[in-house]
Amino acid sequence: MLSSLWEFLAGRLKGDSLLVDALGASLLFSMISISLAQGFLAIALIAWIVLLVRGKRRFEVPLFFWALTVYAGLSLLSSAASVNPRMSFWDSRDLLLLLAVPIVLAAVRRRADLLGLLAALLGSAVVNGLYAVGYQILKASPGERVKAFMSHYMTQAGIAALFLSFALGILFAGFIRRPGETVRATEGQKIWPERIAWGAGLLLASAAILLTLTRGAWIGVGAALVVVLFFWKPKALVVLPLLALLGFLAAPRSIKDRAMSIFTLRDESNIARVQYFEAGMKIIADYPLLGTGPDTVDMVFQDPKYGLGIRAKHNVHLHSNLIQIAAERGVITLLAWLAFIGSAFGLLWKTWKAPGKNAEGGTLRRKTALGALAALTAFFVAGFFEYNYGDSEIAQLLLILLALPFAARRIENAATRSDESA
Repeated sequence: MLSSLWEFLAGRLKGDSLLVDALGASLLFSMISISLAQGFLAIALIAWIVLLVRGKRRFEVPLFFWALTVYAGLSLLSSAASVNPRMSFWDSRDLLLLLAVPIVLAAVRRRADLLGLLAALLGSAVVNGLYAVGYQILKASPGERVKAFMSHYMTQAGIAALFLSFALGILFAGFIRRPGETVRATEGQKIWPERIAWGAGLLLASAAILLTLTRGAWIGVGAALVVVLFFWKPKALVVLPLLALLGFLAAPRSIKDRAMSIFTLRDESNIARVQYFEAGMKIIADYPLLGTGPDTVDMVFQDPKYGLGIRAKHNVHLHSNLIQIAAERGVITLLAWLAFIGSAFGLLWKTWKAPGKNAEGGTLRRKTALGALAALTAFFVAGFFEYNYGDSEIAQLLLILLALPFAARRIENAATRSDESA
């Protein structure tokens, strides 16, 4: 990485190496340090722009990116009409994270590039999980919700849920073989070490997410597991309730109590979420077109007419992606965001189902596609209970994961053309 950066700055074109190295470093720190993760993503952004200007790359994006572009444009309009434009425009700097999608497609040119990025992500998750478990054993006080390297335990839960769901997709897709598909002997020798590594990461991420005691993330991962099992073996869904029951019975008391609190309105956080929903609907009715402006909802809902309790007023959002986006950016912007979610899911489904043209490439495409589908499901379902899209750590990792299958598809197509010409 450092040598690539030095040669790039010295004027010797190493943009290709710098781009993929910086993106890999960003993924390596994605679950460890948001500052380093975004810093390396910024370096990748600079390298990508230079390559575009020099004609070494084309601007390539999947279709769902254009829905994100509409969302970004409407967000800027909302900022202009905001109750506090300065604050809203400052918050809008996070819209630059959307460029992670074309950066991934520009960076990943070879199969080794993609495997390197996946290894970096796995390494980040392992370090995060080990730290979370170690902190719980050595330092955590009774009932403490472990946040590991993140600024908040809900951010930790959200980012662990993304990795855990993605890992589920990687693992289960690896057990699916299309009719007539074969695996080279050298490739077969790598399967079990890969499964062991991702299985270890999955177990550590499972422990990390449980230690956050964040119910929305648990539900999101449960939904992701349903999606993965449906694609793997639909009949396996019948055993899911039994597995959930056994897991609940084996869980520590703190996790059982937290899980059961989902079903009672005597829980203070549940009461607050009902208040947020009611307040959010009132704000949407008052500001339907462009909302109150990004990052201003917490200013507006201090008004007594929105009915929030004293504790609820101390929060900075409405604990729901749908309600928050509509309240602060308007209903039209919410529709653009939902178009992004829907188009991403549909494109990933299509990428998953596409017939394999190359055995190795097809397997890698399906693994990343199912992983991305699972991660998107976990994110969307958890977002009913938490404004997880407002966390830049989560948004950045989600966008990178969503772009990986399309890079894998292009690698597969290139390998197929090479085989046909040989």
